[in-house]
Amino acid sequence: MKKTLLILSAIICIAACADKPSHETEMNKFVDNLMSQMTLEEKIGQLNLLSMWFDVTGPRMSKDVEQKVKDGLVGGVFNFWTPNAVRKLQDMILTQTRLKIPLLVGYDVIHGHRTIYPIPLGLASTWDTEMIERIASAVADEASADGLHWTFSPMVDLARDPRWGRVSEGAGEDPYLGAEIAKAMVRGYEQGDLSKQNTIMSCVKHFALYGAAEGGRDYNTIDMSRLRMYNEYLPPYEAAVKAGASSVMTSFNEIDGLPATGNQWLLTDLLRRQWGFGGFVVTDWTAIYEMEDHGVGDKAKVTELSINAGVDMDMVSEYMIEELPALVKAGRVKEATVDAACRRILEAKYRLGLFADPYRGISEERAKTQIKSPEKLALSKEAALKSIVLLKNEGQTLPLDASKKIAFIGPLVKNQRTLLGNWAAAGDWKQIMTLWDALENKYAGAKFLYAQGCHLVEDKYIRRMTDQQNGNVIDDRPAQQLIDEAVRTAGQADMVVAVLGEAYDMSGEAASRSNINLLDNQKNLLKALKKTGKPIALVLINGRPLTLQWEHDNIDAILETWLPGMRGGEAIVDILFGDANPSGKITMTFPRNVGQIPIYYNHKSTGRPFSNDSKFTTKYIDMENTPLYPFGYGLSYTQFTYSGVQLSDSTLTANGSITASVTLTNSGNRAGEEIVQLYVRDLVGSITRPVKELKGFQRVELKPGESKQITFAITPELLKFYNSDLQWIAEPGEFLVFVGGDSNTDNKAKFTLR
Repeated sequence: MKKTLLILSAIICIAACADKPSHETEMNKFVDNLMSQMTLEEKIGQLNLLSMWFDVTGPRMSKDVEQKVKDGLVGGVFNFWTPNAVRKLQDMILTQTRLKIPLLVGYDVIHGHRTIYPIPLGLASTWDTEMIERIASAVADEASADGLHWTFSPMVDLARDPRWGRVSEGAGEDPYLGAEIAKAMVRGYEQGDLSKQNTIMSCVKHFALYGAAEGGRDYNTIDMSRLRMYNEYLPPYEAAVKAGASSVMTSFNEIDGLPATGNQWLLTDLLRRQWGFGGFVVTDWTAIYEMEDHGVGDKAKVTELSINAGVDMDMVSEYMIEELPALVKAGRVKEATVDAACRRILEAKYRLGLFADPYRGISEERAKTQIKSPEKLALSKEAALKSIVLLKNEGQTLPLDASKKIAFIGPLVKNQRTLLGNWAAAGDWKQIMTLWDALENKYAGAKFLYAQGCHLVEDKYIRRMTDQQNGNVIDDRPAQQLIDEAVRTAGQADMVVAVLGEAYDMSGEAASRSNINLLDNQKNLLKALKKTGKPIALVLINGRPLTLQWEHDNIDAILETWLPGMRGGEAIVDILFGDANPSGKITMTFPRNVGQIPIYYNHKSTGRPFSNDSKFTTKYIDMENTPLYPFGYGLSYTQFTYSGVQLSDSTLTANGSITASVTLTNSGNRAGEEIVQLYVRDLVGSITRPVKELKGFQRVELKPGESKQITFAITPELLKFYNSDLQWIAEPGEFLVFVGGDSNTDNKAKFTLR
């Protein structure tokens, strides 16, 4: 009887659901009705995305935006926020346009809107995807309260060349970790339901391959095989799309000889047909306009290429507004193609709930309670603490003893702006607590000394390319005078903490560097401090991996803090004095010098693998061939010991699973967290396979002396790759599995896939 009732209930439920129009059906009906009222020009207007005046994030500015809004020629705006400003613009739409279609409002909210978190490369160094998802959710909550609907994030470009400035915006060199972080960010921003007022649309960028720019030079050309695309560079984009990302941004580079913005294989065949993407595609800033300089056609031709390839929204260039009416009339672009693009924009607005409420989420009261709330500020500090990586700690130089006389020397000791980082959105650097402020706040009366030591940037060319007035301490004294003062200060102290690195805008967009060492003036300061004989801890504040061979050889301790965000000064102090134990691990390999670039852990073997025993193997003859710090590397104030890898079975069947396990022990005298990493090597394949591939990781917290068994499930799905026919397969054969604290581990076992 009970079973019969359950079946009847299910039948009634199915019938009721069938009678009730679905959300998608309602949306389609609404959009159909709206588009039936639209002229061709109004449809094209929805494809036009213009920049407002709150911020400048590109080389060419939009003009007469408000008039174009009134004329129904704008579908969205960006670089614009605050409830009052957004409300006024939507008021204009509702009172002065024919169809009253609300605007999308976007902004580059990359690692926080007003509450600023560590840069994405720093967040990746936490290996904490649960926390990263919480951060994306908090960012969406804050940004939506400030009038925003859309962020141009996450940037999921795989990057193996630290000369490229935009490595600061991504997750590093690994496709597996990059994919996990991409999914976490999309889930955090969108929460599976854009109708919630505390969500924003994500935008996966830059599609595709942008991180492989030749020479590490931004906007540069790219050429690679489909095999490398599918196996290495595309997985993070696909993961973000499969996680539900609502929009995708095209990249500036070319793919197979055609700019991404005009590449039909990329935007239609791959993105929409193979991956099933149902959202809309937006260009990067003036990318359609810039296709002319690529040399693929004039203004009309590049517009034709872009919309026929699958672009739905034109950021700033306004070529679609200017060229599409004539292109449709001439038959070079079908009106149905314009309709499809317009529909995708309108669907996004519908899913956001903007047609039901053009003022969605806008509330001065909500902004007051959500922007820089105590919970968000605490999360910013948690992220900063977890992102910091201890690269060296000779003789337990760190943590510091506050009872000692310590000299803090360097141009970043009292710098506010650099802590915030590049792409700091609407964050206010003037409210940031510097490292020095954090010291004085926590250790009032302690014996701390200070000297600037050098200018942050002395190189005239770099000064011209960066904003040296924005938050930097300006001291016109000659370089030698600053060094002499620093040496005298160091002579009065028990030890020295040198705080050096990059200005905030020496990484990020348009900030590629041909050399990624500490600037000469900073290194000269370090060399002078070294001669004092005092123990030195180097604190780095920067946006990319640096070449640190001299520093590694000569400095006692090195702490990589990235660009740590608005609570970064406090987090650095907590780590330095041992109130928190560093647990971050790098997600990009640190080269010994730029001659090793590109350098990454998951490379292929050659027919003459590296060996010190023979000259005729793949290597340089003038330097060590290993990286300075390998992918996944990071130290702690405690020590972790791994047992050998144990497998539950030496054979894995096609539909089965085996378990790899190690016992992890905290063999030191402090509590700490270790990031345990799982790597796999496919020993023989139908195509050559990498020497190692990350396939899993866990953050594990242990008390002193505590041990814990760590397990990873290994399935055939984990072993799949794209073969020469671009088939996603796992091939039978022998595999090595590695478990350890970084990619250089040799703690391994062997199994066979049958």
